[in-house]
Amino acid sequence: MTGKIEARLAELGISLPPAPNPVANYVPYVLSGNLLFISGQISKAGDGTVMTGTLGDGVDVEAGQAAARLCALNILAQAKSALGDLDRIAQVLRLTGFVSATAAFADHPKVVNGASDLMVEVLDDKGRHTRAAVGVASLPMGSAVEVDAVIAVAG
Repeated sequence: MTGKIEARLAELGISLPPAPNPVANYVPYVLSGNLLFISGQISKAGDGTVMTGTLGDGVDVEAGQAAARLCALNILAQAKSALGDLDRIAQVLRLTGFVSATAAFADHPKVVNGASDLMVEVLDDKGRHTRAAVGVASLPMGSAVEVDAVIAVAG
């Protein structure tokens, strides 16, 4: 039987991608007590393609939001891998979003809303979180966005 969050994903027509493997010398997540720390997830789709580019230089806010949404899906995939059951998520505590952007680009918060909105859409109030949205010169694999997370775990 699927849990409430899995049912919500199905209701929304959302399929989680496989949890991505790390691309360097780190682990995808660490569970310490009731805190789950999820390493930065790039804008990688389930088919392995990466949404690349730079906001303010050929990538618009809407495309950036779609990239951030992919990051959030990968965070949920890592959480499922770590916990076995997404219903163990008690609260998303923090998301940190990194946006590959030009120096003149200033809409980082709008871009990272793609990840924040997905968390609330799927997890309701458990998806509401603190957040930072930061502009950077580049990201791994040319990704447009990267997001990491800290999640409180029940049971």
